[in-house]
Amino acid sequence: MKKIKITFMGAGSTVFARNVLGDCMCTPALREAEIALYDIDAKRLEDSEIILNAINRNINEGRAAIRTYLGAENRKEALRDADFVVNAIQVGGYEPCTVTDFEIPKKYGLRQTIADTLGIGGIMRGLRTIPVLEEFARDMEEVCPNTLFLNYSNPMAILTGYMQRYTKIRTVGLCHSVQVCSKGLLEKLGMEDRLEGRREVIAGINHMGWLLEIYDKEGNDLYPEIRERAAKKNAEEKHDDMVRFEYIRRLGYYCTESSEHNAEYNPLFIKSGYPELIEKYNIPLDEYPRRCINQIEGWEKEREDILKDGKITHERSKEYASYIMEAVVTGQPYKIGGNVLNHGLIENLPAEACVEVPCMIDANGVNPCKVGKLPTQLAAMNITNINPQLLTIEAAVTKDRNKIYQAAMLDPHTAAELSMDDICAMCDELIAAHGEYMKMYR
Repeated sequence: MKKIKITFMGAGSTVFARNVLGDCMCTPALREAEIALYDIDAKRLEDSEIILNAINRNINEGRAAIRTYLGAENRKEALRDADFVVNAIQVGGYEPCTVTDFEIPKKYGLRQTIADTLGIGGIMRGLRTIPVLEEFARDMEEVCPNTLFLNYSNPMAILTGYMQRYTKIRTVGLCHSVQVCSKGLLEKLGMEDRLEGRREVIAGINHMGWLLEIYDKEGNDLYPEIRERAAKKNAEEKHDDMVRFEYIRRLGYYCTESSEHNAEYNPLFIKSGYPELIEKYNIPLDEYPRRCINQIEGWEKEREDILKDGKITHERSKEYASYIMEAVVTGQPYKIGGNVLNHGLIENLPAEACVEVPCMIDANGVNPCKVGKLPTQLAAMNITNINPQLLTIEAAVTKDRNKIYQAAMLDPHTAAELSMDDICAMCDELIAAHGEYMKMYR
């Protein structure tokens, strides 16, 4: 019987690779897998190999076979005959690309918080990542055409939507925010006693999925109390989720991804004409660069802690990847929130949009569930984000710089702050600064 093969693209994302592949080693159906680690950074790839070999010894009796593949010249062999491919690449890294995505827009007066999903930073990240995914897809179509591609890289809807529309590879996009959404909300509002047995429905787009329904185990609707408590908390104290609590007040519903992310997905909170809103809603401008610096500085210590005495261990996390693989291999169904093409799933969003909806996973793969219509105001918010997502994908496919300008002009936050001339000039400056990563758009 053929061993399951799991290929991890961007295995230098060591902590994330440890979580996903450590989860696989905790799963009986997957623990004897062949694991292929692929990266273009030799040092980070070596770190991941050391850590995963230690986990394999300590919790898996060495059952998994772990191999490394460095550089594009070895990519095809890393992918060959893979049953599952997990993608966690970041093209251009923190330096130079993330720094560039923050610093050049700042010169034009455009401030961002995370800049990896939408906004000018998300657009640029998508444009430099899709050409790499195109190379991955061509290889996969040749050496593992039946694989299931699990995309974790941002911008999620842009990258996943590209793979689903322009390649032959079965693809689902995965995020961390759906499975922790309602739990985090109830805990923040002091409603922990309603956690057990709760029922919920979440749908929308990645990072802007909506908690449409939430009931306790007795079938009581929790939203009236949630709305009351959220309004009171925002009125009485500063906290780290004020933007999403304002969503509850103004739009009626809570959203899957954090307030620092959602602050830049609309034209309502980061406004040069209303600087007081930054403090009012506790918005952390330039948050992602700070996180990157702390992560980079803390990595060596983290690496030492992980490897201390060789006693590294792992317990299965909440990441979807291993549960998806297990469901496909065993046929035992498992429910996720997945990013898939909108083939009749959400009636009032565009058909070519990549949407985030409940999906059942089984031996047949990913089976999305129809949601119907979103409340009009929620669909409208989603569409403002879908527009630049679709244009970014078109720009990447056509290599047409005008499509890049159009994506930026239709980004809600960018359009609210800058003139069309400045938007185009900023795009030109960003493309030039990204050099080789975006040479194809010249």
